[in-house]
Amino acid sequence: MSHPLIVHMQRYVTIPSEDKDAILAYFQSQTYKKKEDLLGLNAVCHDHFFIVKGCVRLFFIKDNGVEQTIQFAIENWWITDYQAFVQQATTDYVLQAVEPTEVLRITLVKQNELLDTYPYLERYFRNIYQRAYTASLTRTRFLYNFSKEEFYRHFNDHFPEFVSRVPQHLLASYLNMTPEYLSEIKRKTRT
Repeated sequence: MSHPLIVHMQRYVTIPSEDKDAILAYFQSQTYKKKEDLLGLNAVCHDHFFIVKGCVRLFFIKDNGVEQTIQFAIENWWITDYQAFVQQATTDYVLQAVEPTEVLRITLVKQNELLDTYPYLERYFRNIYQRAYTASLTRTRFLYNFSKEEFYRHFNDHFPEFVSRVPQHLLASYLNMTPEYLSEIKRKTRT
């Protein structure tokens, strides 16, 4: 049986059988406990993470000390602070496991070596980056265009796995509302 990363890659590119193990050798497997940081605030961002199992969130800390979640990733999603990763710079964000999580990590150096060795994977990563950018633009548009209730309903309709897995206070942070207001919206939705 193929590794989840190889299966995911094959949704976008054809990978010859003889390349599969060699591709996986570029990655390091790591597990994280619930609430454990994959990347801490002000740390240099060395890794790009593929989620094998679990859920991770990306957040920053606002001036008032409140954590603002801006992204989640579950199985078969990639996550990192892309700007800090590409620049090998310190991050203004924190990557944290929402639940026990298993990832495959790859450094920028290893990712560049991987792409030099297997140029067809450029297409895979281009697709991943395009999808991430599109998701970011869509979320921004929804934040400006939708009422908070519409935003929650849309998110619930399109990403029910997050609503069922992510604690309400983190979901509220992502949707840019208080947990109490999210409870009120959920109550209205059920009636």
